[in-house]
Amino acid sequence: MTIESDPSYPAHWEADVVLRDGGTARIRPITTEDAGRLVSFYEQVSDESKYYRFFAPYPRLSDRDVHRFTHHDYVDRVGLAATVGEEFIGTVRYDRIGPDGRPASAPADAAEVAFLVQDAHQGRGVASALLEHIGAVARERGIRRFAAEVLPANSKMIKVFTDAGYQQKRSFEDGSVHLTLDLEPTAESLAVQHAREQRAEARSVQRLLAPGSVAVIGVSRSGAGVGAAALRNLRDSGFRGHLYAVNEAAGQDLLDGVRAYRAIGAVEAPVDLAVIAVPAARVPEAVAACGEHGVQGLVVLSAGYGDSGPAGLARQRELVRQVRSYGMRLIGPNAYGVINTAPEVGLNASLTPAPLPSRGRIGLFTQSGAIGIALLSALIRRGEGLSSFVSAGNRADVSGNDILQYWDEDEATDVALMYLETLGNPRKFTRLARRTAAAKPVVVAKGGRHTPAGLVVPGTRLPEATVSALLRQAGVIRVDTVTELVDVGLLLASQPLPAGPRIAILGNSESLGVLTYDACLAQGLRPLPPLDLTTAAAPEDFRTALAAALASDDCDAVVVTAIPWVGEHALADELAGALRRAVAEAPGKPVAVVHVELAELVEALSATRGPEAAAPAAPDAGSEPVGSLASPVPPAPLAPAGPVPRIPSYPAAERAVKAVAEAVRYGQWRRAAATAGQVPAYEDIDEAGAALQLAGLLAGTDAATVLTLADADARELLARYGIRVLPTLPAPDADAAVRAARILGYPVALKTTAPHLRHRADLGGVRLDLTNEAELRRSYEELTETLGKAAELQPVIQPMAPRGVDTVVRSVIDPAAGAVLSFGLAGVPSELLGDTAHRLVPATDRDAAGLIRSIRAAPLLFGWRGSDPVDTPALEELLLRLSRLVDDHPEVTGVTLEPVVVATEGVSALGATVRVARPPARGDLGPRTLPSY
Repeated sequence: MTIESDPSYPAHWEADVVLRDGGTARIRPITTEDAGRLVSFYEQVSDESKYYRFFAPYPRLSDRDVHRFTHHDYVDRVGLAATVGEEFIGTVRYDRIGPDGRPASAPADAAEVAFLVQDAHQGRGVASALLEHIGAVARERGIRRFAAEVLPANSKMIKVFTDAGYQQKRSFEDGSVHLTLDLEPTAESLAVQHAREQRAEARSVQRLLAPGSVAVIGVSRSGAGVGAAALRNLRDSGFRGHLYAVNEAAGQDLLDGVRAYRAIGAVEAPVDLAVIAVPAARVPEAVAACGEHGVQGLVVLSAGYGDSGPAGLARQRELVRQVRSYGMRLIGPNAYGVINTAPEVGLNASLTPAPLPSRGRIGLFTQSGAIGIALLSALIRRGEGLSSFVSAGNRADVSGNDILQYWDEDEATDVALMYLETLGNPRKFTRLARRTAAAKPVVVAKGGRHTPAGLVVPGTRLPEATVSALLRQAGVIRVDTVTELVDVGLLLASQPLPAGPRIAILGNSESLGVLTYDACLAQGLRPLPPLDLTTAAAPEDFRTALAAALASDDCDAVVVTAIPWVGEHALADELAGALRRAVAEAPGKPVAVVHVELAELVEALSATRGPEAAAPAAPDAGSEPVGSLASPVPPAPLAPAGPVPRIPSYPAAERAVKAVAEAVRYGQWRRAAATAGQVPAYEDIDEAGAALQLAGLLAGTDAATVLTLADADARELLARYGIRVLPTLPAPDADAAVRAARILGYPVALKTTAPHLRHRADLGGVRLDLTNEAELRRSYEELTETLGKAAELQPVIQPMAPRGVDTVVRSVIDPAAGAVLSFGLAGVPSELLGDTAHRLVPATDRDAAGLIRSIRAAPLLFGWRGSDPVDTPALEELLLRLSRLVDDHPEVTGVTLEPVVVATEGVSALGATVRVARPPARGDLGPRTLPSY
């Protein structure tokens, strides 16, 4: 069914979802064209499930049933189907009912709901997903409650309702369980929804990263090309599962020593993951073959999609539709591949040559294959291993959000490193990042800070410093370069978090210590005076000094600096061992090593040479590359048993200190996040009324229309959230001004609203404290004589507000950051100096308090130079109410309150601009869904 054939068809209800087992399904409205699918679906349902649905034996659907279940008005009667490959696997429907339980129309706000899921797909979370989506549809149509009758023996369906998190009532009547669900989202229902989403998406990634069998499609017989390279890398890296090669012209049983087939359908065993490396024109055929064979996931290495212009983007959209129609997930297209170093998996389905990177605690995600190569090379060169690696290419399906869901519960990953060009769904990314960062660091290098002409990476309207601050609010460690990404990741993966910003510095060069000291100050740290061990210091002197620093209560982290000795290689080996012994004795604080032109020490730290290396020997398979302190050294008599301490090393003081500073700031955030702020629930907020008002204002508009509300509409909408904007009345002439003042009451203000004079009191466009008619007429005459005719000035009359500090409060939807709440002082501080602070929406009480205190001009609010402190609690409440409005209603795309006068008691918003538009069809506020194409 298409919109063209049925204009009432609600296409925006269509959605792809990830089910509990990691597979996907499509949820869409049922149409008149689905009669055959419905009958076929019903025939595959067991007699028991039919009995539970109809409370009686019901072997087949009558023609009347089929007509009823496929004809809907999409208002009072709605049916949704979960489909895989266009075949129904589950259905849900609601019928609006009145207080008497009989069919009804609006304004009746209750509906009867019923489900049926094919037995082969029960336990996959189909009914839970359908409940989320039918609930969202019902709320959109003005339905506030669902009623359901369930047989007591149907425990699975009762659990679907009771586990949903909605407020509900339950009773036993006439032999059945009667359930009533309040569809208003609650904190519990959102938590349930997010938990289900996390488990499902994590499971879908786990199926891609830990397959039991892999087939590579597009392996050339000559051994050349991308497909053959991927096959060799899988084979030579020691993949633990079954491996197959697919080439339609295969004339032999083996290709590169791997069992070969002409088609994936000829493989006589299940295939969990397929790596596709054929030209873009042949990919649809390969995807169809994989879908028919029951493959669970794909890695598409082929290019020629969104990376090649509009025609390629259209192919990419069709590829995603095709992949999801079979219930599969997709990494790519134009992907570099995936790696999982788990010993029981050994997966290298990428273009990275064997051997497999060593096992480590870092998870790595990149959107760019080139950046992925650089990051892998840097980590391996510096001796760091990986838990998993995903280079998603065009990330048409699996994105950084999915990988975060997986890493959040992956015990093998301690640090998440991500190179992102966009944040995808910003609300969802910040929500996931905040949750993950509460347990493990999330470090992000983001491209697209400036978007050159011709590139499709979306930019942001916010300054870079602001984007960094917003990501930091969510616990994300934002770095500027891929080098910093590796530097910070190495420290976080091997060192404990510092308890504070106090940094001890010790080494054998006074100058290098001073450089490190300066770098600490530049990063906002509190360095202690450097301890100069002099150039005569021996390794044991380093050990003694480091052990003392680690044992001291005066510092939270240590930076060790080292310059070369003259021609004594053995000292480098001894120094590496000495530092490790000191850390092993007191392992509670982070340590970073700075080496300058000290290649011998670097080699010793990476264990590529040591005392035992005097004679040539075969390379040790366990040895690690340059830049790591992870590899063994000859044991010291006092060294404790257990794993050898790992210490990151850096070739410059600034890089080491930057990594330490990021760890300090992350530790501070994590400790603060342990006591979460609250989003207040104000009882006077009229969320339903605001929703109805917005629906009315946007009726008849298209998705591209952005409306700037009339002043009266803006004041009404804001008032529903307890934000009062002082009324204004037009004053096209002096007599109108006098009448307006009588209505509002003296004293009043006379203001121009012309765009070039608005909020420009310095140009004389505002007259304040007019207490009578004579003053008002005189001011009106002066205004028009000085600045121009009334028609140009557009004067208005407004009641006077108490004197205070003029501020400006804004909220916007930014393409890179999502919904953002902003605050600053009105006029020069924010407009000229950029002294504006930002927080992500929804803001908590802690966010609001921090927001007003984080601008440089904040002292003006707190009694600067003997002035009276203003009512900051009232200002914080205003910020929180605006945050709630924007968070509750994604239709609100922008709000500006200017000026907001903060007095010693209370706040007064003197002007408001509100912009609204139709929200995206699906967002992070609705039921869980995959991005649509």
